[in-house]
Amino acid sequence: MKSAGNKTSIDALRDALRRFAADRDWERFHSPKNLAMALSVEAAELLEHFQWMSEAESRTPDPAKRSGIREELADVFLYLILLADKLDIDLLAAAVDKIALNEAHYPVEKVRGSSKKYTEY
Repeated sequence: MKSAGNKTSIDALRDALRRFAADRDWERFHSPKNLAMALSVEAAELLEHFQWMSEAESRTPDPAKRSGIREELADVFLYLILLADKLDIDLLAAAVDKIALNEAHYPVEKVRGSSKKYTEY
């Protein structure tokens, strides 16, 4: 599953996830609705690791907490890849497009240092 530079590509992860689900006959459970719900659950499990932490603690979690965060981030990422695959969405292209849209919505000269939504300035 490794590609050039010892990095794994999203396509390789997608293919591994397809094989994993096929080997277990799980494709029938992987509807976009179910995958979106699973993604939300995993995102909530990620949030749970940060619950009750101070801002400072959240920046430098202890090793055990960091390990749990790492696993939940992977779960979120993998479900996102599965959902995009089911909907035939190129995640990298979508991300590039979204950055461009955000740049248009949030011009530096208007929003620098502000946390307001683009509809509020």
